[in-house]
Amino acid sequence: MRLEARKYLYDILEAAALAAQFTGGREFADYQRDPMLRLAVERAFSIIGEALLQLSRVDAALCARITGFRKIVAFRNILVHAYAQIDDRIVWGIVQSELPVLFREVTALMDEASRL
Repeated sequence: MRLEARKYLYDILEAAALAAQFTGGREFADYQRDPMLRLAVERAFSIIGEALLQLSRVDAALCARITGFRKIVAFRNILVHAYAQIDDRIVWGIVQSELPVLFREVTALMDEASRL
């Protein structure tokens, strides 16, 4: 695995870990009430989406091993370009259901890369 690809995986993993940390022990109502939390989570997802986009350019096959990577990039585009249309329920749903999957998959890819 190329060093550049590893760097993008690391960025994804770090941003995913931060989003999980920020939201750990929180409920949807907490998320709705806290603008700093919402912005932090949205920023983490923006970083994840951008890193995936860049990863797809340097190693498309590796990127394809991440479930729904195209949807994640599309979600990043919404966060960045259509920020006024963000639905907190959708973001929270992604935190709850998709973020753990992404974290597991990218961790596995990083582990695989470290064994090479």
